[in-house]
Amino acid sequence: MCDGEARPRQGRFPVRFGTAEVLRDLDRSDGWLLSVDGVAQSYVDLADPTHLEFDYVRRIADVVDCAWPAGAAVDALHIGGGACTLPHYIAVTRRGSAQTVVDADPLLVSLVREQFGVDAVPGMTLQVGDGRALTRSVADASVDLVVVDAYEKGVLSGGLFSVESTRDLSRVLRGNGVYLANLSDGPGLRFAARAVATLSAVFGVVMLVAEPGVLKGRRFGNIVLAASAVELPVAEVAARAAAAVFPSRCVMAAELRALVGPARVLTDVEGVDVPVPPTDSF
Repeated sequence: MCDGEARPRQGRFPVRFGTAEVLRDLDRSDGWLLSVDGVAQSYVDLADPTHLEFDYVRRIADVVDCAWPAGAAVDALHIGGGACTLPHYIAVTRRGSAQTVVDADPLLVSLVREQFGVDAVPGMTLQVGDGRALTRSVADASVDLVVVDAYEKGVLSGGLFSVESTRDLSRVLRGNGVYLANLSDGPGLRFAARAVATLSAVFGVVMLVAEPGVLKGRRFGNIVLAASAVELPVAEVAARAAAAVFPSRCVMAAELRALVGPARVLTDVEGVDVPVPPTDSF
């Protein structure tokens, strides 16, 4: 954020899905936390957008970093916006990228525009809308990257994970494109198992990244899923995840099938039941 520009202000603000709160990070000069109803939603450092505070966001960024040559621009579609942490990161690390971010909460979008200056981020367009409806208007094979990270009141927007929605998202990807999603699950990984089955039915390659405690069912937590029609940079992502302050594991192929076991794909007809976080998760 340049000198003379309006700076974010701390406070509480009504939004469609609850009450948002903006808090400054006392340890960083321009780091800001955005939460809704007490659930941390986004963290963005306006002075250094390459600083990714949340581990799951760092894991998503690892896949982006390794999937394309350093600095290469990408066309991206983000379903779920928050404070646009990952779009900020891509805009800085991959100059010339064209990014569309869609969020269903109009009041939150207005807040993020006012507080975090997202309209000034080069190549990024933030708009209000339903992610699935917007995807239907996107041309075939027109983006390199799709990122799904959408929650309402701390609960996953499960409809985005149905096989029908996933097929439509795969349609907009180019041949070597990458699908990425953040979901949360707990002991048994029942939802994650069905999400993996769904991605496996649509894409040729699926990878799961999570902390060991989540994989072993010890706690509720974030899981990153990556999928593509082509080979994913598994070794590179695994090395980064293992070296993190809070290490994660990459799981795929036979090990992934053994982890999640047999599971049905998620469908619109059946409806999608999403895992509800325990009250102490946040």
